[in-house]
Amino acid sequence: MKAILHERYGRPDVLELRDVDKPTIGDDQVLVRVHASSVNPVEWYGVSGPYFARLGNGMRRPKDQTVGADLAGVVEAVGRDVTQFEPGDEVFGVSGGSWAEYTIAREERLAKKPDNLSFEEAAAVPVAAVTALQALRDKGQVQAGQKVLINGASGGVGTFAIQLAKLFGADVTAVCSTGNVEQARSLGADRVVDYTKDDFTKLGIRHDVLLDIAGNRSFLATRKVLTPEAAYVLVGGRMTYRGLGPLPHVGGTILKSKFRSQKVMFFVAKITTEDLTYLAGLLEARTLKAVIDRTYDLSRARDALTYLGEGHAKAKIVLTA
Repeated sequence: MKAILHERYGRPDVLELRDVDKPTIGDDQVLVRVHASSVNPVEWYGVSGPYFARLGNGMRRPKDQTVGADLAGVVEAVGRDVTQFEPGDEVFGVSGGSWAEYTIAREERLAKKPDNLSFEEAAAVPVAAVTALQALRDKGQVQAGQKVLINGASGGVGTFAIQLAKLFGADVTAVCSTGNVEQARSLGADRVVDYTKDDFTKLGIRHDVLLDIAGNRSFLATRKVLTPEAAYVLVGGRMTYRGLGPLPHVGGTILKSKFRSQKVMFFVAKITTEDLTYLAGLLEARTLKAVIDRTYDLSRARDALTYLGEGHAKAKIVLTA
């Protein structure tokens, strides 16, 4: 089978498409024929190798050379302890090494794919949509009538966050660049701030929840647009090639929030069948949609990761295998 691998850390040109053996499943695993996967910051960090991303995978060279998390495809085989899926099921979710024709996944990280969703649409969902869902529902605890500010409202997490916040009944302010203003409006944002023209920290509106995806403004600056008891949810930061990546922003925000009334939270999403199934229901009902910016063949994984690293993606980037 074909799979994307990287023998060393570096720019996307370290990625190689190779012939490898098809993986063998264990008793509690599912073998999936991957039809599509997608590109997330986790792949950028895993391949480029800033110091924090090398922990656990080798400081000099990657021990695990595979790439990819999101997947959508068809179950080819299941282990004897698997109860939720059988061969032929169309599924979506996450696994390690999904930038490949086949991958192995745990059943608790998969869900049935809605019939009315393409494999490309389904592959765009897992990491980004679950991150947006857990950030707003679980961490921000968004309630109907509250005001939500999304800093970084384009890209995968941002496009899902706008839609989910509106589904929860919130009034949504989206912050993005000029090229994404109309997209944010079309997804339901009540107001859109073009950060190339206006400073969202000078809005005359106080928000109950801030979802910080872009990581480009300090906590002290954003306090001016937050209510005294607001929830500030951190899920990302600027992507960098070396050093500590988003950690300085995350650490600085948490430190500056000490002894302040606003509550700052940083988390990494946990992908579960329950949340994937919840999202599948919204996707099937067409009350939520996956927005895809570009689609690349698996053989062009270098180009896809390069495009993500440029920071101009308008929504999800998808790979087809």
